[in-house]
Amino acid sequence: MALELKQVSKRVGADVHIHETSAVFASGSFNVLLGTTLAGKTTLMQLIAGIQKPTTGEIWFRGKNITSVPVQKRNVSMVYQQFINYPNFNVYDNIASPLRVAGMDAAEIDRRVGKAAELLRLTSMLKRKPSELSGGQQQRTAIARAVVKDSDIILLDEPLANLDYKLREEMREELPKLFAGRDAIVVYATTEPAEALLFGGNTATMHEGRITQFGPTSTIYRKPNNLISAQVFSDPPINTAKISKRGKVITIFDNIKWPSGRVEKTLPDGDYNIGIRPHNISTSGEGAHVGVIEGRVLVTEISGSESVIHCKIGGQTWVSQSHGIHPFEVGSITKLYVDIDQSLYFGANNEFIA
Repeated sequence: MALELKQVSKRVGADVHIHETSAVFASGSFNVLLGTTLAGKTTLMQLIAGIQKPTTGEIWFRGKNITSVPVQKRNVSMVYQQFINYPNFNVYDNIASPLRVAGMDAAEIDRRVGKAAELLRLTSMLKRKPSELSGGQQQRTAIARAVVKDSDIILLDEPLANLDYKLREEMREELPKLFAGRDAIVVYATTEPAEALLFGGNTATMHEGRITQFGPTSTIYRKPNNLISAQVFSDPPINTAKISKRGKVITIFDNIKWPSGRVEKTLPDGDYNIGIRPHNISTSGEGAHVGVIEGRVLVTEISGSESVIHCKIGGQTWVSQSHGIHPFEVGSITKLYVDIDQSLYFGANNEFIA
């Protein structure tokens, strides 16, 4: 029951919203579209749903070409970032609406609505109107309507973005459980790498209307096939610089020497681009292969138990993300420590090397 995109593209006038894209989403899979705003995530979902038609290419489902099948005839559910509910219906009727349209009998509707409401903790609110609900409760109602329909394809377009922090964390844990054991194909769009890592499954990194990589989430995180995929999969932004590797030594910013660490024997000597995620740059040096670097503090951010420091280093702005509270004075020079063995190396065309 795979969903397959075959060289699908979307153009509006001279603007290319989706470049030619091919991908296969397996039955029962949970798939994340990860990318910044305007990367093309919503447009790709709307093409899958049939809300928009591709300019070129085909969409196949269960071995049939559904490119021209209208959205009303596709068994698809879609939940947007901005929750959409019928204002004159209570929660029960909102959830039940697609089942009534499908002509399902009242007893089965009642069973399905009750189950979905229980899963999303809405049982006590079934008689309330949307205006009587909080934003989180309204979004859960919209998600329940998508779940209850028992759709073949469920599209979730940043559905948790407008929820408060605590509810968002709870829903991140609950969503994969809602769809576990079902044959439905779930596609979830987000701008947050942390969500993709939490959900697991598969991830498609998207950049400027292109899928730059698609596969198991953990594989893409550990081995992005190019620098763009690594950048999409890093928040705060990944730090990059040109380096020269010679035996046991890496030279960065012309005169700073680091141990080459894990790539000493596996990476041929030469010039590369290095990528270092912010959480691999700390304010204290520990470990076997640590690179030391100094920078001028530009911005400091303390959030909960983490400290984020933006520093000017070698004419670039680098970001460090450390556990604990580390206050630094803006304008001061600070020493940072890089976990060399966690660095990513890219070639001249920004392809992944090691």
